[in-house]
Amino acid sequence: MPNPLNLLHLGRIRYPEGLRLQAEVVAARKAGLIADTLLLLEHPPVLTLGRNASRANILATDTELAAKHVEVHETRRGGDVTYHGPGQLVGYPIFDLRGDLPGKRGPHLGPVDFVRLIEEALIFTCKDFGVPSQRICKRTGVWTLAGGEVHEKKIAAIGIHVSQCVTSHGFALNVSPDLRDFSLIVPCGISDRTVTSLELESPQSPLPTLTQAASSVAANFGRVFQRQVLAVETLEELLAPAAVISTP
Repeated sequence: MPNPLNLLHLGRIRYPEGLRLQAEVVAARKAGLIADTLLLLEHPPVLTLGRNASRANILATDTELAAKHVEVHETRRGGDVTYHGPGQLVGYPIFDLRGDLPGKRGPHLGPVDFVRLIEEALIFTCKDFGVPSQRICKRTGVWTLAGGEVHEKKIAAIGIHVSQCVTSHGFALNVSPDLRDFSLIVPCGISDRTVTSLELESPQSPLPTLTQAASSVAANFGRVFQRQVLAVETLEELLAPAAVISTP
């Protein structure tokens, strides 16, 4: 049986704090002191630039961003520029790619294959709320289906970083954000498609909440990665096994 998947909800925290907490979990995972872990959270308005990002894809001026209290941070994840804000579910899956993972054929699962598994979990999540979605070749993330004159729209962005076979950063699923905030950027550097949300696309009533989306994502990560999901209440509880093991 594979090791369980830890699940920790961090609530709404500023992006730098999210990076700090993520780094603690990554360090513990690299040391083999904790099992694979999924952090779920929400950020105040922030623009993040991946390793391949172009500042030209930030359309707002520094003055406009300051007026809206939108922070800008450079990151080590893959991808271009993206927006995080209230109503968006952010997930940081911290996995050791050398572990027992679906589709692994060599000593470790490839980063692209790992991203495909994240996409699959998010596609199942969209389905839970009555939103058909798909992958698009060479356009990482999750997209709604196209139909007639309607182009597909991006509903989830993905960008990861891998160090010593341990992943960090992850995905952002639009549940109920203010989509007007995406006009601050060219999302992920893709100018010929728009973004959407579960709230806008779901036929269900009442509309999906962030809490419901988080529960769905957690269940579908367990389904796709074939793990039992174990919820922990705090970062201290998550890292407690690491503290016990590392104590002389």
